[in-house]
Amino acid sequence: MKMNGAKIFVESLKKEGVDTIFGYPGGVVLYIYDELYHSDIRHILVRHEQGAAHMADGYARTTGKVGVALVTSGPGATNTVTGIATAYMDSIPIVVFTGQVSTNLVGNDAFQEADIVGITRSCTKHNFLIKNVKDMARTIKEAFYIAKTGRPGPVVVDIPKDVTIDTTEFSYPDTIDLPGYKPTYEGHTGQIKRAIDMVLASRKPVIYTGGGIISSGSSKELLTFTELLGAPITNTLMGLGGFPGDHPLFMGMLGMHGTYAANMAVTHTDMLIAIGARFDDRVTGDINEFAPDANIVHIDIDPTSISKNVEVDIPIVGNAKQVLVEMNRLLKQDKRLKSFHSEIEDWKALIRKWQEAYPLTYKDTGKLKPQFVIERLYELTKGNAIITTEVGQNQMWTAQFYKFRKPRTFVTSGGLGTMGYGFPAAIGAKIAMPDVPVIDVAGDGSIQMNIQELATAVQYKVNVIAAILNNNYLGMVRQWQSLFYGKRYSHTRMSYKPDFVKLADAYGAKGYAVDKEDDVVPVLKEALRSKLPVLIDFHVEEEEDVYPIVPAGASLKKMLLA
Repeated sequence: MKMNGAKIFVESLKKEGVDTIFGYPGGVVLYIYDELYHSDIRHILVRHEQGAAHMADGYARTTGKVGVALVTSGPGATNTVTGIATAYMDSIPIVVFTGQVSTNLVGNDAFQEADIVGITRSCTKHNFLIKNVKDMARTIKEAFYIAKTGRPGPVVVDIPKDVTIDTTEFSYPDTIDLPGYKPTYEGHTGQIKRAIDMVLASRKPVIYTGGGIISSGSSKELLTFTELLGAPITNTLMGLGGFPGDHPLFMGMLGMHGTYAANMAVTHTDMLIAIGARFDDRVTGDINEFAPDANIVHIDIDPTSISKNVEVDIPIVGNAKQVLVEMNRLLKQDKRLKSFHSEIEDWKALIRKWQEAYPLTYKDTGKLKPQFVIERLYELTKGNAIITTEVGQNQMWTAQFYKFRKPRTFVTSGGLGTMGYGFPAAIGAKIAMPDVPVIDVAGDGSIQMNIQELATAVQYKVNVIAAILNNNYLGMVRQWQSLFYGKRYSHTRMSYKPDFVKLADAYGAKGYAVDKEDDVVPVLKEALRSKLPVLIDFHVEEEEDVYPIVPAGASLKKMLLA
């Protein structure tokens, strides 16, 4: 049966099980949109193409499925680049379909032409320009396969207008075989055994995990592994939720704004077990002083991440879940485990002392504190919610004071640090998980970067909540100016911004303003019951800082505590 490229596009997405597309129409994709008009695939009309990419990203992070965005050529395509780069840095599987001018005009600077393949080459796992309708189905199959296998990531597929018009017979491949792309899932047996031997010979072990635990679906295996060893564990920002945040072995997040206990444990460990993490600079601080006395085992599906930033002693390339299954099997049979438990008791006792002496806390000054808001949010939801964030102080306070107990419940831009990410990501998450409360913890600066997506939320009755920690500053930048630039607040004061309550009302949403502690819980309860999108403007203390903080490039042991 012959079909035009637009129909092949829609039928191919159906074959991939796509139920939702986030998009914005334009001239060169109108044939595709005409086919979508007759399709049962749900299309969410965004208000800016960056919002489409972030919504697809939020959808992907909360479901584990591939998120899909569809935009037109030129500015439509270039507006997605920030969202694509965000997904790339955090290894999130999305496929972004961009329209392109007809093939005979490519390279001629035609109206609304942009070389999106060239532009995104450095921030995609792979990208394609389809030049012939006969390649449409196979290319889409390859795009989804590449996005979700191995180390996940974004893929861009650029589709010229004439390719959507031309016809060919539709045949969708059952399987894909890409020479040169063969991700390794099974860890090397010999390396795994060596790792077990090294771990059981240690006396001060630390487990350090990242977003790879969540993308591989290995949270249960990690819990088993940690409890078998009885070893303390810390997560990166991207790893939060991969291990229960209320577990007695959990030390909290490590790194620039990590806990004292986690940072000191990593500094003094003799055995660092890194799983699905990439030794990011925000985690390591000064690399020369990062875990200086430790043997390091590194488990990761991406071989290029191993020894990229920090040299390791035992590399294990493989899927975290499959490697942990094998490690757990070996540990359960190992007679050395009992003595290992007794040998590390002094180490665990020292960590407990650090936790008791330097807990995460804040001072009561009589003003509304942002940390107080996060604590009340956790108490009300009991961790049974999806929390997205923007970037900056709001993000760090959330990571510190909300105890994430389940994977895929924390949605944040870790690698790129994208302001304006959280609110559209929350919409994508809520569309994916309509029965779960979804709250975006935002700043008064970042919420305005994609505030137009409030119209999308209202149109589709997506009852997300934006909890705005309004301190009248670009808070994290101001904090750095306070600590390291003599309190010279150069252009970080938000001298003017809208009345968020009136803004919510103008969009057809619900708005609240809160400036005292007694009102926090009643307003949050009302927001959680609302059938409409909600903006809550929390007027928090203006110059509250995030602590601990490790100055950029400094050793983790040089953290500032207050």
